[in-house]
This record gives sequence, C-alpha cells and structure tokens, in this order.
Amino acid sequence: MTAVSVLPEKPPDSPDLALLVDQHQATVWRYVRYLGADAAEADDLVQETFLAVFRSDFIHECRQQTARYLRTAARNQLLMLRRRQRREPNLTDLEAAESVWATTLGDGPVDPYLEALNGCLDHIDGRARRAVDLQYAHRHSRETIAEQLGMKPEGVKTLLRRTREVLRDCIERKLEK
Repeated sequence: MTAVSVLPEKPPDSPDLALLVDQHQATVWRYVRYLGADAAEADDLVQETFLAVFRSDFIHECRQQTARYLRTAARNQLLMLRRRQRREPNLTDLEAAESVWATTLGDGPVDPYLEALNGCLDHIDGRARRAVDLQYAHRHSRETIAEQLGMKPEGVKTLLRRTREVLRDCIERKLEK
C-alpha cells in the first residue's frame, strides 16, 4: 500500500506554505472573523485559504502584497461558504469592510501589542523563555513545565508571573515610542 499525500505537489516558485502560515495565519483568521465568520468557520476558512494559495500560481513579492492576496483569497473562501450555505453575502458590505480594514490596519502587523510582544520576547531567554514557550506555545500544565525545568509548580507560577511583568513593562515602553 502506498501513502497518499494530503497536499498536492508544490508548484514551482510557490511560496513555502509553512512560512506563509506562520507569518499570516493569525491575521487571516482575524480578518475572516471581522468579515462575519464565527470562530469555527474562521478556522476552516483559514485552512482553505492557505490551501487555495498553495495550489495557485501565487508568487511572493513582499509582505504587504502577500497580506492583500491572502485577504482576497480568504474573502473568496467566505463568499463560497456563504453560497454553499445559501446565504447571499452583501458584496457591498464586504467591500466596505475590506476598505476599512486596509485603511485602518494597513497591511502591516495588525496588532501593535503583538508586534511589541514579539520584540520583547526576543530579550527573554533561559529558563524564563523556556517556561513561556511551554506554557503559551505548547499549552503545557504548570506541573509538566515544572518537571521539564526541574522546578516545583509554585516556582513555575512565580517565574511566569515575573516574566509576564517584565514583558508587560517592555511592551509599554515600546508602545510609548
């Protein structure tokens, strides 16, 4: 028996799917939620958007161009979903929403707090960074983190609390600039 690949063969010159997802997934999800999809729909729409882009002849030129292309693909996925549901979307409302999104948020980072947090995380290292990664990226319990770091669960709680305070101060400084 031969294994069947879930993804089609990657077209030449197509962008790296993992990199696209890593850089744009949260923004595309927020965008389709902004357009009116519920959370479960947004999860599915984001997956369908990235698969559609992967299968297309899209060529990455710059982050802003990619963000616009992904928004268009996501909006099209939402339109197709609404048609399958026999719910006619209001195209004028969707176009107005896109206009407001692009004008208000632009094609850069959507959330200045997240951008600041990412910059601040670069300055956290060692045990504190490992604890943050285990807690928030991997969703491990305090007990599991304590075991991996050779600490007690209360020590992990204190370490995470202090690290959040450092991150909060760093974010506030970055946002004041």
